[in-house]
Amino acid sequence: MKTFPMFLQMAGRRVVIMGGGEQAAQKARLILKTEATVEIWAATFDAELSDLAVSGRVTLHDGPITPNSFSDTALAFIATGCPGADMALHVLAKEAGAIVNVVDQPQLCDAITPSIVDRDPVVVAIGTEGTAPVLARQIKTKVEEMLEPRLGDLAALAGRLRGKASARLDPRARRDLWRWVFNDSPRWMFAAGAERAAAKRIKSAIETGDFGTAAGGSVSLVGAGPGAKDLITLRGVQRLQEADVIYYDRLLDPEILELARRDAERIYVGKAPGCHSWPQEKITQTLVMAAKRGQRVVRLKCGDPGVFGRSTEEVDALKASGIAFEIIPGVTAACAAAASIGESLTDRGKIDTVVLTTGHRQDGYTVPEPIKDIRPSTCVALYMAVGAAPQIVDHLKAAHPGVQFDLQIAVKAQRKDQKILRCSLQDLEATLSANKIAGEAMLFIRWPREAHQADMPLAQSAVGRVVSMVQD
Repeated sequence: MKTFPMFLQMAGRRVVIMGGGEQAAQKARLILKTEATVEIWAATFDAELSDLAVSGRVTLHDGPITPNSFSDTALAFIATGCPGADMALHVLAKEAGAIVNVVDQPQLCDAITPSIVDRDPVVVAIGTEGTAPVLARQIKTKVEEMLEPRLGDLAALAGRLRGKASARLDPRARRDLWRWVFNDSPRWMFAAGAERAAAKRIKSAIETGDFGTAAGGSVSLVGAGPGAKDLITLRGVQRLQEADVIYYDRLLDPEILELARRDAERIYVGKAPGCHSWPQEKITQTLVMAAKRGQRVVRLKCGDPGVFGRSTEEVDALKASGIAFEIIPGVTAACAAAASIGESLTDRGKIDTVVLTTGHRQDGYTVPEPIKDIRPSTCVALYMAVGAAPQIVDHLKAAHPGVQFDLQIAVKAQRKDQKILRCSLQDLEATLSANKIAGEAMLFIRWPREAHQADMPLAQSAVGRVVSMVQD
């Protein structure tokens, strides 16, 4: 290593920043996350720095800069934006013995600013010794996915309770306590927003010494999104990393399961139309049984659990059994498909109503009611409707002759092999057949308001011809 990573105590210590523009503002934002005293030197200051001074968060100096300006500092940032000025200020700073960071000039830096993941008081710093800042940001993103937003609050609570734990528990029990806090129910309760309940449970565990598996199991219904690994939520990733067992659907990117802890059991329960490998009743019963054994269970579903995900049946069973559960939303297929197409689901002045529906019911494929009742300015997003396409086409032709519907097909949206197609209503069946689209697709049927208005003159002229014929 050419550099040595170290965390500096900053509370009450002096940090100086040389420069009054955007580079200086960037460093000010960074260092103001600490409890340091910040002084900024420049001839002029941009509005952001001036506002910080008005609020009392920094002190501004516009006088001459000397070596004394750098004395007794924990750190000095030189960020004027002018390479010549930066080099001159570097000389003054080194004369004062300061530790210096010169923006964009690593050869002049005693200290290099890392990429930071901030879960105060938990802080992760990533550095590449200035060689690959893009790589550092990529690693930062991975770590951000690993650490839930409220983890720092839980760590702070643990710090406040550490003295009480030391007074009541022996060293072995204390290790078991903190292992339980950061690996079990207190952590996922905190992540879910139940901070008070989690704190109460931790305090009770310290008093009683009871923090084994007594809390029992739990189930997280996690929306994996449309299938791509990077479209699952951070909270969903966290649950995968905590899970003892994962029950997952088909259509998922296999890389999503790589986000889970290595020793988690993975059980495929994928259901395909017409060939259910696991009946829903069996899945539901298995979730309940696993939770009753004290396991942390993840039910990983495509899209969003609440949109055609049959989560209600699972939730009802969990409630009836008294099992703790949570629902973690995901990006639903309609939103993912619209994004792949490059269009919004709504369009001011043209589409102001969006309907999510399915062409596949318990009794088979059918024309859904929203199609039967479709109106101008509506977008109908159809899940699992490829099999119902012939019926849908026949209905719309008969019910709305002459209307030019806008049809779009998104196959495997947001995945590497996605396919986006457009066609007319008349060509829908042929398009599906020619592209061998059997099931994994979203259909969009749009009836824009302007299309409806464009049809009106035709309808009015037809009425006019009928009236003329009657009069003749």
